Order: sequence, then structure tokens, then C-alpha cells
Amino acid sequence: MNQPKKVSIIVPCYNESEGLFLFYYELVKHLPQEYSYEIILVNDGSHDNTLDTIKNLHSQNSTVHYISFSRNFGHQNALKAGFDLCTGDCAICMDSDLQHPPQLIPELLKNWENGFESVVTKRLDHDSISVFKKVTSRGFYRLTNRLSDVKLENGVADFRLLDRKVVEALKNFSEDQIFLRAVIQWLGFKQTIIEYKAGERVAGVSKYTIKKMFSFALSGITAFSVKPLRFSIYLGVVIAMIAFVYGVYALVIFAFTDQAIEGWTSILMSVLFIGGLNLLMLGIIGEYLGKLFIENKKRPNYIVSETDLPTR
Repeated sequence: MNQPKKVSIIVPCYNESEGLFLFYYELVKHLPQEYSYEIILVNDGSHDNTLDTIKNLHSQNSTVHYISFSRNFGHQNALKAGFDLCTGDCAICMDSDLQHPPQLIPELLKNWENGFESVVTKRLDHDSISVFKKVTSRGFYRLTNRLSDVKLENGVADFRLLDRKVVEALKNFSEDQIFLRAVIQWLGFKQTIIEYKAGERVAGVSKYTIKKMFSFALSGITAFSVKPLRFSIYLGVVIAMIAFVYGVYALVIFAFTDQAIEGWTSILMSVLFIGGLNLLMLGIIGEYLGKLFIENKKRPNYIVSETDLPTR
């Protein structure tokens, strides 16, 4: 008798103890019975009772496994740890707040069985999402697609299914501040996109602050493109040409007319403007140099404090 295909469910958890049991019961309710499963809950350095809750679930169900970090290493590294240690024929990654609906899992698996190696989900915002959240989300994808060499669909989430071959390819990446959405898109493979209506958060608050979202966008852009550096070159050339034309104009006025050149205010504004641009360009260069500095250290993406899974 053939063994059923194995599906790995990877769930990052950061201070999610309040809603983790509800998520678990909703998850197992929607798992098709023709597959075997391993549910990997990754404790990303939580400060509440998340790890104890995960161990409680582990004691109740042997298919539930846990990975616990020594500190908070971030959502993307929590996903990476799950991919590194999972053993399924495919892997599904999702959040534990039920905004990624478990009832979509059968459709993910159906598309996988139809030959797709990467099944990506695209979020359709519900009415309770604030206008600010919608605008910043669209702005993030628009900016990323304009400046990055990897194109992302607006609303694409980290709720996705990956075939084993995609997971194995992903395990080769060890870069710092990994941006998995873009990395998986860059890998290629046969891909399809399905849409879903985002659910309401069952407990807790969003862990993505404005600061984290900005850092996330910056990491994604600088990890896959040098366009910001090229933009600084183009902008420098334009400003140099304007300065040259203005210099010629000033010389002509000085040499061939008796008019006094006025405009200390405009000169001061020009100096401050160019000085600000210089600082901006230096900041862009510094961001790339900083990434090179961190990558050169070759530090691990995460440190596992404890796990019931065999580490490799």
C-alpha cells in the first residue's frame, strides 16, 4: 500500500499564546484526510507563554512539532527555519492569527496535485482594513516593483505552498535579512496565484509596525536591485548639468553686464538642497555597504534554543 504524501505546515509564532489553540483547532479541521502531516510551530523569541502553549499542543498531538529561537530573529527567519527542518513532500507556510484562512489549504493542495510547484496566495482586503494600511501596502508593492528586478503581485502574502524541490532550492539561501517573497519569485518554478479574503485577526496585534514595514521594503529593494545606486548617478549628472549651466550664466552676467548678481537666499537654498541630496545618496551607498558588511560576517539566520525535530 502506497504511503500518503506528507504535508508540512510551517507557522511562525511571536507572542501568539492567546489565539494559538483556536488557530490549531481551525487548522486541523480543514486538513484533507488523504495526506499525512507535520505541523511545525516556530517560536520566534516570544515574551509570553507561546512556547508553553506549543509544547502543550505537542503533548496532545504527535504531528505537532516545535522550533524555539534563542531570541526574536524575525518572521522571515522563522519561516526559513521551518523550511530548513521540514520533511514533507510539500510545505505550506501561514500565520497563526487566522488572517490566512485554513479552509484555503485544500485548494492549495489541489493546485499542487495539478502540477504547480509554487502556489502563491493573493490577499483581498476586507472592509475593516484601514485606508492607511491599504495605501501603504499598495505603495510598498509599487515601489518594490519599480526599483527591484523581481516583480511581485500586489497583495501577495507569505501564505503559500511550495513543492519539495522549491524547498530544497530555498535551503541554499543563507543571506541576512532574507526577503522570502522575492526569493521564491526569483527561484522560478511552475507557479500559480489564487486569491483569498483576509480573515479578521483572532487575537493580539499586528507585529508589523511602520518601522518594520519600511525596513522590510528597504531590505527587499536593496537585496534584488542596484537601481537606487544607478538613480543616484543619474540624479548627480542632472544636478551637475544644471550647476554648469547656472555657472555659465553667472559668468556671462559678470563679464558682459554691470548688473549685480543678487540672490543669497537662492544660493543658500541650492547649497542646502545639494547637500541634502549628497546625504541621501551617501545613505543609499551606506545601506549597500552595510549589507555587504553583515553578509561578510556569515552569521546564521537564527539560533535554535530547543526543538523536537532532528537538526541537520
